[in-house]
Amino acid sequence: MEDHAEVSILHDAVPLLGFALIFVLIFRRLGLGATLGFLVAGAVVGPQVLGLVGDAEGKLGIAELGIALLLFLVGLELSPSRLWRMKRDIFGLGLLQVTICGIALAAIVWTATQFSLGAALALGLPLALSSTAQVLPMLQSAGRLRTDFGERAFAILLFQDLSLVPLITIVAAMSRNPADVGGPPGWLLGLYTVAAIVGLVLAGRYLLRPFFRLIGNLGEREMFVFAGLFAVIASAAVMESLGLSAALGAFIAGVMLADSPYRHELEADVEPFRAILLGLFFLAVGMTLDLGAIAERPFFVAAMAAALIATKTALIMGLGVLFGLKPRQAFAMGLILSQGGEFGFVLFAQAQAGLLIESEAASLFGAIVTVSMATTPFLMMLTKRLRADPAPSTDGVEEPRQDGSNAIVVGYGRFGQTVAQMLIGQGIPVTIVDTDVEMIQTAGDFGMKVYYGDGTRIDLLRQAGAEHAELLLFCQDGDGLDTERLEGIHHSFPDATIFVRAYDRRSVMKMKGAPIAGAVRELLESAIVMARRAMQAVGVDETQIGKTEAEYRQRDYERLKVQRETGDLRAGIDGIFTQAGQAAAAGTDLEKQ
Repeated sequence: MEDHAEVSILHDAVPLLGFALIFVLIFRRLGLGATLGFLVAGAVVGPQVLGLVGDAEGKLGIAELGIALLLFLVGLELSPSRLWRMKRDIFGLGLLQVTICGIALAAIVWTATQFSLGAALALGLPLALSSTAQVLPMLQSAGRLRTDFGERAFAILLFQDLSLVPLITIVAAMSRNPADVGGPPGWLLGLYTVAAIVGLVLAGRYLLRPFFRLIGNLGEREMFVFAGLFAVIASAAVMESLGLSAALGAFIAGVMLADSPYRHELEADVEPFRAILLGLFFLAVGMTLDLGAIAERPFFVAAMAAALIATKTALIMGLGVLFGLKPRQAFAMGLILSQGGEFGFVLFAQAQAGLLIESEAASLFGAIVTVSMATTPFLMMLTKRLRADPAPSTDGVEEPRQDGSNAIVVGYGRFGQTVAQMLIGQGIPVTIVDTDVEMIQTAGDFGMKVYYGDGTRIDLLRQAGAEHAELLLFCQDGDGLDTERLEGIHHSFPDATIFVRAYDRRSVMKMKGAPIAGAVRELLESAIVMARRAMQAVGVDETQIGKTEAEYRQRDYERLKVQRETGDLRAGIDGIFTQAGQAAAAGTDLEKQ
C-alpha cells in the first residue's frame, strides 16, 4: 500500500507541476499573473478535461495550508504602529469599500439568482474582496505603489485581507449545518472565536516570543524554519479543533509576531512554503471547477463578471474621490481593484460546507472570479490613456531634489550604531537588522527597533524592503561578504547604493570588483585620529601632521590598490613606514647637512 501511495503521489506530481510550469510561464508572459496560470493548469489536468490527476478534494485539504501561511504573512505586516499610521485609509476607506461593495454585490446576486438572503450574502460579500496576489505585483512593476492611488489601493487590500477574518466568522455564523446535529450554532461559534483569539494572543505574548528568543540564541536557521511552521500549524490546529477556520489561527499568530524582532526572518523562511502550497491550492481549485455547469450557463458567468467589474469600479472610484483622490486616480484605483480575489474561493468553499450554497453555485461564482481576474490586465492596458493625468506645466517649477532616502543597516554593533544614528539624525528612515538577540533586546531598552535576521540573505533583505531602499549599509563584524555575494545582492537590488564595513585589508581584497560604492575599514579613521593626537601631544606642527597624514593615506591607497590587483598581501610592502626606513631617511638628512 505504501509503495502504491508513493507511486500515486509521484504520478500526480509530474503532470501537476509540469502543466503548472507551462501555464504559469504563458500567463506571466501575457501579463496575466501566476494565479490564473495555476487555475487553468488545474482545470486542464483535472478530471473534467484530461483526467491526468484525481482526488482534487484531498489535495485541496492539504493545499489549504498555503492559505494559512498567506494569512500568517498578512498578519506579520499588520503591526499596531503601521495600522495606526494608515488608520484613516485602512479603517475608513477600506471598511467602506468592503461594506458597500459587499452589500451591493449581494443585492445583485439576490436579484439575479433568487437565492436565499444567506446564500446571496455568502456569495456577494466575498466578491467585494480583490486579488492581493494579482494587484500588488502590478502596482510594484508599474512603480505606482507609492503614488496616492497606489497607497490607497494598498490600504484597501490590507483591510480586505484583515476583513477575511470577520467574513469567515459571518459565513460560519450563517451556517445551516443540519447534517451535523452536534454542530455548534453560529452564535456559539462567535463566542468560540472571541475566546480563541484572546487565548492565542496570551499564548503569543507569554509563550511564542520567549520561544523565538530561545531559537534566536541558538543561531540555527533551520530551527527558525521549523519554529515558524510550528507556530502557524499549531495556531491553525487550535482554531480548527474548535470548528473555526485554520486561516484565522494563522492570521492571529502573524499579528502576535508583527512587532517582534523576528518578523523579517520569519517572512523569509515561511515565504517559499507559502508560494508552493498556495500554488497547489489554486491548482486544486482549478481541478474542482465544474466546467459542465459553466458551459451550461456561459452568458450568466459573463454577465455576472461584467456586473462585478462595473459595480466595484464605480463604487471604489466614488470612494476614492471622497477620500481626496483626483477623478483619474480614483478611476485607476477602482479599475485595478475591480476583480474578485483568491479569498473568494476560500469563502465559497466554506459557504458550500455550511450548506448555504450548492457545489454548482460555488463553481459558477468561482468561474466569475476567474473571468474577472483575467480581464484586469486587459482593462488596465485599454484604459491607459484615459487614466493618465495630463502632462503638468513645468513653468516656474523647481527640478526635483532628494530630501532623504530609505536605508537598511545590517549589523547594530559599535559600528552600525553610529551609522544608523547619524542617518536617523538626518531624518532618513532606517530599518536595522541584526542576529544578536541580546543586543536587540538592549537596543529596545534604548528606544531602537532592531529586527532579527541574517541581513546578508537576499530573501530577508527583500522582506525588509530592499527593493525600495536607496541605501544598503553592511555594518556587521567579520569578513563574510565577498565579491560573489555582493554581486548577487546588487543584481537583486540594482537601485540601492551599497556600502560595506571591511574588517581589514584582507576583507577589502576579497571585495575586488564588487559593485559597491565603498568599503570602509572599521579602524582606519579612528587610528589616524589617535596618531594625530599623539603627534600633537609631543609638539609636532599642525602643518607637518597634515603632510604626514596625507602621505600615509596616499601610500596606503597605492599599496591597497596593488594588493587588490595582485591578491598578494605582501605586495606594495615598500610603501609601509618602518623603523628601518626612518633610520635611512635620518641618515640621508645628515649627509645633506
